[in-house]
Amino acid sequence: MKVMITGTAGFIGFHLVKLLIQDGHEVVGIDSINDYYDINLKYDRLKETGIDKEAIQEGTAVQSTTLSGYRFVKLGLEDKEGILELFKKERFDVVVNLAAQAGVRYSLINPHTYIDANITGFLNILEGCRHYPVKHLIYASSSSVYGANTKMPFSVNHNVDHPVSLYATSKKANELMAHTYANLFNIPSTGLRFFTVYGPWGRPDMALFLFTKAITENKPIDVFNHGEMMRDFTYIDDIVESIRRLVPKPPVASTSWSGDNPDPATSFAPYQIFNIGNSNPVKLMDFVKEIEKNLGREAEKNMMDIQPGDVPKTWADVEALFDYTDYRPKYTIKEGIKNFIEWYKDYYKVSV
Repeated sequence: MKVMITGTAGFIGFHLVKLLIQDGHEVVGIDSINDYYDINLKYDRLKETGIDKEAIQEGTAVQSTTLSGYRFVKLGLEDKEGILELFKKERFDVVVNLAAQAGVRYSLINPHTYIDANITGFLNILEGCRHYPVKHLIYASSSSVYGANTKMPFSVNHNVDHPVSLYATSKKANELMAHTYANLFNIPSTGLRFFTVYGPWGRPDMALFLFTKAITENKPIDVFNHGEMMRDFTYIDDIVESIRRLVPKPPVASTSWSGDNPDPATSFAPYQIFNIGNSNPVKLMDFVKEIEKNLGREAEKNMMDIQPGDVPKTWADVEALFDYTDYRPKYTIKEGIKNFIEWYKDYYKVSV
């Protein structure tokens, strides 16, 4: 199939490109390459997939020099005309929308970027799917949508109407927008609530990256909520393998869905929501200890209050995804952290 992946200079998109190309799909990737974090890391990810920085031109497809089925276009989701023109020209079978303005804490100081990228940008993707129909739209939501929920594990069948950050709100809005378009225009849509993704080539604003960088530079790490945090850390290979299995499996309308007792995860329209996590929450301090063990040194810790917009614990119920894809996440933090730190030391030429 011909697959459009947005955010292919990003963490998850970069890994997914390689996996789908292995399967024989033709992939067109897009990314705005914004400066939310170090653009050199983004360009290096692109380089790993055969896209040379010097060859990139705004709005023009660049052929990968190493992956024959992959082309890349520098393009932002907010570019309405550019997105529609790309849909018109390429006629995609599947769209995987991973591009977004990420980060809970960043949304406290730059709220407008979340509306531009995550709301307006996603609307442009939906309009592309509407006017140039696709077989399946897969899009990134987030575990952040669970907000003030405390019933564990988080289930896609739970109500999620109490977000605690604008980032979470934008992701919840994506789910509602996708449902509307699934209903009105019969676009089969699958939303994925990612739970704290980590691994090689990961984002510099995430805890594993921040902690590793600080410890190797002999700087203190900021430990929020005084270490009383738990996260359902999910390794990148588990994430992209799940998406890979979802690509050829678009949802269909549920014949058992009832408006008298509405299930938030399914619909009378071709629409579904899945958690995509490890389903094994880890204490933040245990996570830190594993990093320290791999680096061979102890971190100096600044114990701090929980930040606005953060939640103290996440835990994914992934049974629905397992049943649908026959894949259960398998990587432990022991394996995942080891792989990340080996990559980090090689990429940044760090000797510990």
